Amino acid sequence: MSELINNREYRKEKIKEIILELHQGKTVEEVKSKFNALVKDIAPVELAAIEQELINEGLPMEEVRRLCDVHLAVFKKALDKTPETQLSPGHPIHTFKLENRAIEKLVQETKDILSQLRNDSSQAVILQLREKLNLLWDVEKHYSKKENLLFPFLEKYQVTGPSKIMWSHDDEIRDLLKETKRMATNYTPDLRNELENKLELVLQKIQDMIAKEEKVLFETALTVLSEDEWYHIMQDSDEIGYCLIEPQNEWRPVNLNVSDSVHGSEADKFKGYIKFETGVLKPKEIELIFNSLPVDITFVDKEGIVKYFSASKDRIFVRARSIIGRKVENCHPPASVEIVEKLVADFASGKKEHEDFWLHLGDKYVFIRYIAVRDEKGEFIGVVEFTQDIKPLQSITGEKRIAD
Repeated sequence: MSELINNREYRKEKIKEIILELHQGKTVEEVKSKFNALVKDIAPVELAAIEQELINEGLPMEEVRRLCDVHLAVFKKALDKTPETQLSPGHPIHTFKLENRAIEKLVQETKDILSQLRNDSSQAVILQLREKLNLLWDVEKHYSKKENLLFPFLEKYQVTGPSKIMWSHDDEIRDLLKETKRMATNYTPDLRNELENKLELVLQKIQDMIAKEEKVLFETALTVLSEDEWYHIMQDSDEIGYCLIEPQNEWRPVNLNVSDSVHGSEADKFKGYIKFETGVLKPKEIELIFNSLPVDITFVDKEGIVKYFSASKDRIFVRARSIIGRKVENCHPPASVEIVEKLVADFASGKKEHEDFWLHLGDKYVFIRYIAVRDEKGEFIGVVEFTQDIKPLQSITGEKRIAD
C-alpha cells in the first residue's frame, strides 16, 4: 500500500513540474511527450487537487488562470478516457450537462451564421446573428448557478480553485458576449472583421468552458459533495433559473435527511417576540418586513461571513441560500476582491462610514451603498449592503401628499 501511495505522490510531483514548466514558458508540444511518458490516464479529481495545491503553495492566481487552458490541452486526451458518472434526471449535474448540450447546439448554429457572415453581411444575416447572441446570453444562468450554488459547497471542502479561477473565465465570456452583442446591434461594414474575430473567440471559450466543467469540475464535485448538499443545490436552482432547457424530473437522494436538507424558516424556531428599543416583533414579522422593502439588503459580519440577505420578490442581484456562511471575498468576481477587502478594512478602521456606487444594469439604474454597522460603543460589527433601482425615483417631480 505504501508503494502505491508513494507512486501516486511521485506522479503528482512530476505533473506539478510539468505545469510549472508551462508557467516558465515551455510550449504545449514541448511538455506533451513528457506527460504522456509519465502517465497514461489521470482522474479529474487528481488534476483538480494538483491545481489546488499550486494555489495553496502561492502560485499567483493570475498565473494559474493563464495556465488553465494550456494544461487542459495537455491533459485533454487522458481526461477524455475517464468514464463519466451516470446520474438520474433532475440531479444538478445531470441538469448542468443537459444545459451544456443545449449550449453546444446553439454554439454550432451561431458558427453556421458566422460562416454565412463571411460571405454575406446582409441585414437578414445580422438579424439572425443578433437572435443567436441573445439566446447565448442564457449561459449567464448556467454560470450563475455554478458560482452561487456549486462553488460554496466546494469551498467547504477547501476546494477553492474553481471559484478563484473558473469564475474569471466565466466573466471573460460574459464580457466577450456583451461586446459581440453590442457590435451586432450597432453593425456597420467596418466592424465586420472585428465582429467575426470576437465571435469566433467567444464561441471557442464557451466550448472550452464546457470541457473544463465536464472533465474536471463536475467530476470533482461529485467526489466530494454529499447527497444532501446536492439536494440543497437542486432546491436553490429554481431561484436562478435554467439555461435553454427546463429539467423534467425532480431528483431526490436515496438517503435524504429531510430535517437537514429542506430549507425551513428560522422563524419557526421562535414562539415569542424579539424585543427592540423601539418595539417588539415576531421573527416572522421581521422577515416579512425585510422582504417587503423596495431594496435588497445583505449583511456581512466583522469576520467577513455572509449572515443574511433579504428575499424580496424582485432582487437586483442573485442571492442563493447557500451563500450564508460564505466568506464575502468568495462571493465576488476575482477582479473586484481587492476592492471589497479594502472597503471592509476602511469600515473596520473607522476611516469610512459608507461608500456608494451606481451603474446601469439593463433597464435599471442601480444605486449601491455599503454601510458600516457599529454597536452602541462604536465597535465595528459588520457591513450592510443596500441596493435599489433608482430609475423610477429620478422621474419624480412636484409633490404627492396623502391627502391628495
